[in-house]
Amino acid sequence: MRARLLHDLLVASVCDGARPAIVDGERTLNRGDLVRTVETYAAHLAAMGLQRGERVGILLPKSLEECAAIFAVSRAGGVFVPINPVLKPQQVAHILADSGARILVSNSVLAGQVETALGQDGSLAVFDVSAPFKELPLAPETVVLAEDLAAILYTSGSTGQPKGVMLSHANLVAGTRIVRTYLGITANDRILSLLPFSFDYGLNQLLTAVEQGALLVLGSFQLGDQIVSALARHRITGLAGVPTVWAILTRASPTLQRTELSHLRYITNSGGAVPEATVRRLVELLPRTDIVLMYGLTEAFRSTYLPPAEVARRPTSIGKAIPECEVFLVTEDGRRARPGEPGILVHRGPTVSLGYWNRPDDTAHVIRPNPVTPPEQGGGLVCWSGDLVVEDEDGFLHFVGRKDAMIKSAGYRISPTEVEDVLMSTGAFRQVAVIGLPDEWIGQRLCAVGVAMDGVVDMASVLRQTAERLPGHMVPSLVDIVAELPQTPNGKVDYKALVAERVTS
Repeated sequence: MRARLLHDLLVASVCDGARPAIVDGERTLNRGDLVRTVETYAAHLAAMGLQRGERVGILLPKSLEECAAIFAVSRAGGVFVPINPVLKPQQVAHILADSGARILVSNSVLAGQVETALGQDGSLAVFDVSAPFKELPLAPETVVLAEDLAAILYTSGSTGQPKGVMLSHANLVAGTRIVRTYLGITANDRILSLLPFSFDYGLNQLLTAVEQGALLVLGSFQLGDQIVSALARHRITGLAGVPTVWAILTRASPTLQRTELSHLRYITNSGGAVPEATVRRLVELLPRTDIVLMYGLTEAFRSTYLPPAEVARRPTSIGKAIPECEVFLVTEDGRRARPGEPGILVHRGPTVSLGYWNRPDDTAHVIRPNPVTPPEQGGGLVCWSGDLVVEDEDGFLHFVGRKDAMIKSAGYRISPTEVEDVLMSTGAFRQVAVIGLPDEWIGQRLCAVGVAMDGVVDMASVLRQTAERLPGHMVPSLVDIVAELPQTPNGKVDYKALVAERVTS
């Protein structure tokens, strides 16, 4: 069966129902039990009155329950909104309010933590998967089209609160099909899942494993030797990570060099560029493992990948377009960039998202008419990445930098404005700017540069208040106090100057 909707992936691969599907610590769910759990959850969501297209927040730790909930919302005709449990209650409340979710799938611990932020008006119903519940008959399947909205993934923009990227069933199914094609994923694969399901590539790993009947082993960011142990214990064949994972494995995992990992068929990177030195160290430590460097953005999922055979020759390249998609570079004046000439990467294909939830202006800025192929010739809509990229003479692409102010740290996209707002709310600063400084471990480390309100800043208090409102990856690792912030000729804070001063000093 060719999958059309997200939950069709559950039956896309014909495999034994007793075949292990997901490992969560000491718990294992086989294929048949996964399907039955999904149907049970879907029946309860239907009994709660879930209507076609309604949004359902999912606030759970990475677990068997979270996996089942994602498919259950789709099976019940809803739109799932996965929420990373590392977020603070106010951030969770923003996502739930912004998406208009009426139902939250969670457990008693997490739901209790956000209870105050959610309010007590009774508008949000909680489906507590940690509580006992009875079996209900499965409701008839809702009529849903492949083009309909399936998920909203919240991602930080260059300004303000996170925005919800809208993904259709067709987007998610296409991404599943494309990635497993160029990675050659089959039912024989055993995939270690470290990335959260609120992150597009983390979600893709779940969908791909389910579609192919592969085994998915759930994990999380942890010490490097623990990752190595999991790779060996479960005889993992595929691992996806962000630059932080590779830095940990190559610099802080003494067991990696002496652990036999001949079964590790491939590793893939997303969430930012991997330093060349780290790439070369991975090649040295994992000589029999394919290293696949990739580039993408939530608004179009995945745009390029570098074939493993090219890694040694082009360790800084992001490769060429993924299957079924086209990428090209456009200059400031609207023409296609020539080799060696930087341009904004533009993506065309079936993974281009539906835009941002309830943000038509932001959507129009990113999802645009094709600038080089008119509609009458099938140009359609494309995704404008905002990233400066250059193409070499052989057609391979190389990342130059982001055109906007986004900071990428440890695989997370961080809005400087959101962090600045929290720092200013402490009352310690007259003015503050947040920048990203190069870091070979995590891509960029967060630095705040501020002008003190009264000449002296109680740094411990500032960092404590910030940590109370923001997750760890959004708390600056360094706070510089200066007399004044540099300005551009237009009177705006000169962020480039702030970075340059600290990179060269």
